[in-house]
Amino acid sequence: MSVSELESELSADERAGLELIRETGGIHQSDFWKQLDVSSRKGSRIAEALQESGLIQRENTVYDGHNTYYLEPAPRDLDFSLLMAGDMLSPFIGEEEIDPQSDAFSQWLMNLAYEEY
Repeated sequence: MSVSELESELSADERAGLELIRETGGIHQSDFWKQLDVSSRKGSRIAEALQESGLIQRENTVYDGHNTYYLEPAPRDLDFSLLMAGDMLSPFIGEEEIDPQSDAFSQWLMNLAYEEY
């Protein structure tokens, strides 16, 4: 199941929790439920559901002298296939300016045009 399919099956609270974790880049569970304005029990269930679905990572940690979890977004599988022509990555990646008359761009376009499906 893709990430977008997983996200579409989340409850409103789970979507809000995932958005908070992504916006912050990571948050302690003891702050997570407070910022979501839910009980600690409900916050824990939301975090567990997001972890089980593979959308976040949840690690034991100590924060302000208390055992808690640190919640952070799971790395997403990125699909670079649209940037590829055969085994050649688009010359536009990492370049601020590319000359459309350049050999690298021409070769990439030729690979794209002759790519077999």
